[in-house]
Amino acid sequence: MRMPKNRGPARPQAEETLDAARLELGDDFQEAECLLISEVRVLLEAQYDAKKEDKNLKEVYTKTLEYVQKFSRYTNRDTIKEVRALLKPTELEAFECAQLGNLCCSEWEEAKSLVPSIGSKISDDDLDSLLKQMDSLKKYQG
Repeated sequence: MRMPKNRGPARPQAEETLDAARLELGDDFQEAECLLISEVRVLLEAQYDAKKEDKNLKEVYTKTLEYVQKFSRYTNRDTIKEVRALLKPTELEAFECAQLGNLCCSEWEEAKSLVPSIGSKISDDDLDSLLKQMDSLKKYQG
């Protein structure tokens, strides 16, 4: 007679269903601040510059730095601040603002398709204006 393999303690079944489209991100993200990839790049580069002589930088750190440098939409701090200032007065949640800032959609339809939780929180015209302002900042950053 074969005994079943011991696979360790049984994992509890997740009771909550997470769905970013409905802003159901889980308890860990209730009070979390959402950053733009460009903001993460600024933070990691500042840390890197301070520690570039340290030979013990972890591979994950350097790979993450490479990733954010590749996908960062805004290259200078002033532009990042201006994008944040554009997004702040909206009725959007922090997660939605970060998504819009990271995705840099060119059309309001695309933005609402990729970030469906926006729904009717912002009019199509206001969203279109916001996206155009963000695009202008991206194009003319120094």
